[in-house]
Amino acid sequence: MIIPWILCSLFLVLNVILIFKLYLMKKDLNDLSVEFRDNLKQETNSLITLSTHDLHIRKIASEINTELRQLRHQRHQYMNGDRELKEAITNISHDLRTPLTGICGYLELLEQEDDVEVIKFYIEQIQNRTECLKQLTEELFRYSVIVSSWQDTKESTTLNRALEESLLAYYGAITQKKITLTVDIPDTPMQRDIDLPAFNRIISNILSNAIKYSDGDLTVKLHTDGMITFTNSAKDLTPVIVNRLFDRFYTVETGRNSTGLGLSIAKALVERTGGQIEAVYEEGKLTILLKFL
Repeated sequence: MIIPWILCSLFLVLNVILIFKLYLMKKDLNDLSVEFRDNLKQETNSLITLSTHDLHIRKIASEINTELRQLRHQRHQYMNGDRELKEAITNISHDLRTPLTGICGYLELLEQEDDVEVIKFYIEQIQNRTECLKQLTEELFRYSVIVSSWQDTKESTTLNRALEESLLAYYGAITQKKITLTVDIPDTPMQRDIDLPAFNRIISNILSNAIKYSDGDLTVKLHTDGMITFTNSAKDLTPVIVNRLFDRFYTVETGRNSTGLGLSIAKALVERTGGQIEAVYEEGKLTILLKFL
C-alpha cells in the first residue's frame, strides 16, 4: 500500500511542478508579448529584456531581438532614403529649372531681336544651357544603370598604364582650364584585378570634379602600395562640404554645371569593385584617396 501512495504523491508533486512551470511560461510569454508590442511602437534602440531563466523563452526573446534590430535598420534605411529622395528631387528640380529658365528668357529675347550678331549670341547661350540639360539627364541615366545593373568583370590590369591612359583622355580639358598638372607614376608595373570600364569611369569622374573645384593645380600620384591620390587647391571648400562630396545629388556652389552625381557614381563603383575611396581637406587642399584591394 505504501508504494501506490508514494507514486500518487510523486505524480501529484510532478503535476504541481508542471502547472507552476506552465504558469511561469505563460507569464513570461505574456511579458514577452507586451514588451514586443511596446518596442514596435518606440523609436528607441531598446530591446526586449526578460528576467526569466527559461532557456526556451530566452531563445525566443533573442530571436525577436535579432528581428527587431533588422527591422530598425530597415526603417532607418527607409527614412534616410526618403530624406535623400526629397533632397534629390529638390536638387534635380533646381538643376533643371536653372537652364530651362535661361532658355525661355533667351527665346523671348530672340522674338524681339533683329541684330544678327545678337541673335547668334542668344542662340549660343541657348545651346550652352541645352548642353547642361543633356549632361544632367545623361548623368541621371548612368547613375540609375550603375546602381541597379552594373556587372563586375575584373581582369588583371597594369595600374600604371590604366591611370596614364585616363589622364591622357583629360589632358586637353585640364590644359584648357589652365590647370598645372603634376603626375607621379612609378615605372615599376603594379598589377591589380580591376574592372577596367569601372576604373575609367571612376578616374573620369574624379578628374571632372578636380577640374571644377581646382584653384589652378592638380597633382596625381600613384603610390607604391597601389593607392592613387588626386590633390588640388580649393580654398572655397570646407571640411563640412567635403564630408558630403560623395552624397547623391549634392552640389557645391563653386562647381559649375554640376549634377551632384559624379563622385557618388565613383563611390558606388569603387564599393562594388571592393575598393576604397575617401576625401580629405587640409590646409586649403582637397585630396581624393582611391585604392583598389
